[in-house]
Amino acid sequence: MNQTPRTVNRTVLTLLGLLLTAAGLHGLLLSSFPGYAAGWQGLAARVGEAGARLLQDTTLPGQRDSWLWILVTVALIGLVLLMLWWAAVQGKGRTGIFAREYHDNGARGVVEIAAGVPEQAVKAALAGRPDIVSVSASTWEADHDAGLRIKVQPRQGAAPARIAEDVSGIISALDRELGRGGPVVLHLAAGARTRMSRAERVR
Repeated sequence: MNQTPRTVNRTVLTLLGLLLTAAGLHGLLLSSFPGYAAGWQGLAARVGEAGARLLQDTTLPGQRDSWLWILVTVALIGLVLLMLWWAAVQGKGRTGIFAREYHDNGARGVVEIAAGVPEQAVKAALAGRPDIVSVSASTWEADHDAGLRIKVQPRQGAAPARIAEDVSGIISALDRELGRGGPVVLHLAAGARTRMSRAERVR
C-alpha cells in the first residue's frame, strides 16, 4: 500500500554506504601507511593543478571566473530539486477517506466515510486483549481504492494464528457494517516491547 520508492531508497542507501566506507578506508590508509599518504598528496597536488588550468582555460573573455561554475550551479540546483522530490514521495499513499460514493436516487449527494471510522473500529475491537501489546491502523490508497494496514504487536507467547483469525473476523464484520470492503494488510510485529511486556494479572 505504501507508495514509497523502496528500490530508489535502497539504491541511495547502498551508494551512501559504499561512499562512507570508501572514505573511512581512505582515512585509515592515510593515517596508517606513510607511503600511501605521500602518494595521495602527490596525486592531490596534480589534480589541483589540472583543475586550476581548466578553470583558467574556460574563463570567459573579460570575466574573472570560469563558465564551468554556471554548470556547477545548475547541477546543484538540480540536485536540490531531486532531493525535494525524494523527500516528498516518502510515505506517499496514505488517505483520509476510506470510501466515497455518489448517489442520485432523488437526493443527489456524495457520501464519504472518513478513514478514522474503520481505524478506530479495529482499535476498539482489539483493545483490552491480554495477548496484544499495541494496535495501530491506517488507511492507504491501493489500486484506486482504499485499504487498511493493521499493525499488531502480540505479547510474548501469544498465538499469532489466533490473532490473525480474530482480526480477519473483525474485518469481515466491519465490511458488512460499512457495506464495502477493500484490501487489508496485517502486520504482526515483534520487538523489545513484546519481549519485555507481560500480561496483567488480576489480584
